[in-house]
Amino acid sequence: MNETNRYFIELAYNGANYHGWQMQKNAVSVQEKLQISLSTLFRETVGIMGSGRTDAGVHAKQQFAHFDFGGEIEKGEFLKRINGLLPGDIAVFDVLPALPNAHARFDAKWRRYEYHITFRKDPFQAGKAWHCYYELDVLAMQTVSQILLGKQDFECFSKTKTDVKGFDCEIKNAFWEQSSHGLIFHIKANRFLRGMVRAIVGTLIQVGRGQLDKGEFAAIIASKDRTKAGIAAPAHGLYLTEVNYPENIFT
Repeated sequence: MNETNRYFIELAYNGANYHGWQMQKNAVSVQEKLQISLSTLFRETVGIMGSGRTDAGVHAKQQFAHFDFGGEIEKGEFLKRINGLLPGDIAVFDVLPALPNAHARFDAKWRRYEYHITFRKDPFQAGKAWHCYYELDVLAMQTVSQILLGKQDFECFSKTKTDVKGFDCEIKNAFWEQSSHGLIFHIKANRFLRGMVRAIVGTLIQVGRGQLDKGEFAAIIASKDRTKAGIAAPAHGLYLTEVNYPENIFT
C-alpha cells in the first residue's frame, strides 16, 4: 500500500456559477467540482478541505485547499491534467507537498479580501464589481475604516445563526483605494465571519452617503447586533485575494 501524502493546491475561481465554496446537497459548489476532478484524475475518492468558505457568487483570486493522496505528484503533469478536467471558471495554479498534519484552514495565519466598486456601467465589470450609483465621501469612509483595526468582537457584521465558537477577529488593515473608475476596499484579518466583509462594506457605504458618522459606526460594533449594521454589499464584488501560511508546514 502506498504511503499517504498531504498536498496543498493553490487555486482561483470565478464564483458566479457556484453556490459558494462548500459542498451542498442541492447546489453546485467549487469544492464539489474540485473533488470530482481530483477523484477522476486519481481514480479514487479524494476529499478536500479549503482554507475557508466563500459565499454564493463570491470570487477567489487565491484560495488554498489540502487533500491526501497515496503517491507522489509530479507538478507539471498534475497541473496540466487537473486543469483539463476542471471547468473554465476554476483554475489550479500550484500543488505543494506539506507535512502530514498541515491544515489548509487551521494553519492559515492571515486572509485578505478585496471589494470592487465601479461608478460607471462597464460590460467588462459586469458580475465582477458592484455598480454603485451613490456619491460617496471616500475620506469619511477611509477614516471610519480605521475603527475596524485590532482584535474585536464583530458579531454585528456576522450572518445570524452561524455555527462559530466566538466572534473575535483581529483585523490587520482596512482601507480604500481609488481605481480608474471606482473603489477597491482592502481588508486583512486572521479570520472572517460569515458575510463579514460584505456587511462591513455595506455599512461603510452608509458612512460615505452621510447616513452614519464615526461614533455611530463604533456604536454598531459595540452593539454586537447585525440588525444595526448596513445591508450586505452584493456578492459579485467580493474577492478572496490572499491566504498566508507559515513556511514550515511545506516540505
